[in-house]
Amino acid sequence: MPIPSSDSLILVDRLARLFLDMIAAERGAARNTLDAYERDLADYCDFLEIRGQEPMTATTASVRAWLDDLAARGFKATSTARRLSCVRQFHRFLYVEGRRPEDPAAVIEGPRRGRPLPKILSVAEVDKLLATAREGMDDPARPASERLQAARLTALLEILYATGLRVSELVSLPRSAARAKEPMLTIKGKGGRERLVPLSEPARAAMQGWLALLGELRPGLSNTPWLFPADSESGHLPRQVFARELKWLAGAAGLRADLVSPHVLRHAFASHLLQNGADLRVVQELLGHADVSTTQIYTHVLDERTKAMVRDLHPLSRR
Repeated sequence: MPIPSSDSLILVDRLARLFLDMIAAERGAARNTLDAYERDLADYCDFLEIRGQEPMTATTASVRAWLDDLAARGFKATSTARRLSCVRQFHRFLYVEGRRPEDPAAVIEGPRRGRPLPKILSVAEVDKLLATAREGMDDPARPASERLQAARLTALLEILYATGLRVSELVSLPRSAARAKEPMLTIKGKGGRERLVPLSEPARAAMQGWLALLGELRPGLSNTPWLFPADSESGHLPRQVFARELKWLAGAAGLRADLVSPHVLRHAFASHLLQNGADLRVVQELLGHADVSTTQIYTHVLDERTKAMVRDLHPLSRR
């Protein structure tokens, strides 16, 4: 097997540098991205060199062999996909620049990446969050700021767990949502699509409690159009502030803060509904998903429920 000459290796190194310069200049790639690309290209070129090849002579079979080698070395699908993306771009660069008459990586598909299951909180964990949020809300001995924060967190959590709203939809709720006579909210979601979501009695009570305390302790904020007013550019509570307070609340409740976020509570809403018999299409409507395929990340919940039904209800399962 011929060994690439020193001149060809110098050329490959120069072309790799030109490619990285292009990525930096035309796409504004960050230093970390460039470093990762440089490592990925070095790994690819080292593999080719062992086979007596270099990028100018590599074939589609060479690229596939490199992918097989990555798999044999234990790289996960996500890591392999990232490395392949770099090599694809490099070969595309060589083709566009006229260095090669064809692109050997153009027809290669990346490894299939399984969609990760959503992080889920149990009902008991959600209850713990709510109980911790309520602490101090009704204690007049507490500073006004602490009581207001407790009331706001309680209202946000109750609404989020009752409706499964996106965090951007939640923090931008209008004050009129608390005055609605019907226990329903009209939400304008992605793409301007409107949907109706039911509001539980605990959520409605939490909204009223928050507004009552806000009017008592911060009467100057009573005339804003937002349910959760704040001194921000939008006029309402920024979603980042809610996410940060939720992390703090998780720690206070004895839960892992890295496993709790507004989106995790949205997942909890959907998963707990499905666990208790809700139809997937209904959950799709409540979440505001345009396509049921998006909602199907929760099918693992349906699978477990089906297994439990067969185990508990089928007469042969008792034998």
